[in-house]
Amino acid sequence: MRIVVIGASGLIGSRTVKLLSAAGHEVVSASTSTGVNILTGEGLGAALAGADVVVDLSNSPSFEMNAVLNFFQTAGRHLADAEKEAGVRHHVALSIVGTDRMPDNGYFVAKVAQEKLIAGAGIPYSIVRATQFMEFLGAIAGGSTVDGLVRLPAGLFQPIAADDVAAIVAETAAGKPYGGSFDIAGPDRAPFAEIVADYLNAMGDAREVVADPQARYFGGTMEETSLVPLGGARIGATSLAAWLEKHKPTAA
Repeated sequence: MRIVVIGASGLIGSRTVKLLSAAGHEVVSASTSTGVNILTGEGLGAALAGADVVVDLSNSPSFEMNAVLNFFQTAGRHLADAEKEAGVRHHVALSIVGTDRMPDNGYFVAKVAQEKLIAGAGIPYSIVRATQFMEFLGAIAGGSTVDGLVRLPAGLFQPIAADDVAAIVAETAAGKPYGGSFDIAGPDRAPFAEIVADYLNAMGDAREVVADPQARYFGGTMEETSLVPLGGARIGATSLAAWLEKHKPTAA
């Protein structure tokens, strides 16, 4: 199959391209670096010519509420128009577990808008909703630190490794359209603060982590199950312990 990967140079995109190429598919890497701009539509027609499947792994360059909403709505319309013109038979998008459960989080609201556009575009589709990536635990800790103390919401967390996300996205792209969304998550579910504390401990970081009911998640109010699957989910193969062992600093 000819599969176009939008956002091919990103964390998930680069991994997905490698997996699809190794499986024998004709993969077109599409990103601003290859002359494809989904926000303006530049280069989309040429990139999608003859495509069977489009995998959208793009992300907004700005997380400001209006900017991110505009990005996903505008890019979504450009993609849908180009896919119809090219006769694309399957649209795959990466979204977020719980994106419809945090209405005061601007990024989540924008992802809901993206999902609605995909569902209404008339192109067979699959939406893969992932929990937060293990690779972003450090950034989350950094953004939640005040005076040396890491304050995190008191809900549950179930991060997934980027390699596992890419594997499921690639498998989905090579298969039949799901016709809706499904959740994927890592094997380990625990309080948010506990998981981040485990990460910091493995990295040799002595910062203290506390669960604060008033803490927010990227501006959104987090309930106990806001960020974890509520029902069945595809579970990634990589445990948090295995991921930490692989990524912890090596002794000098």
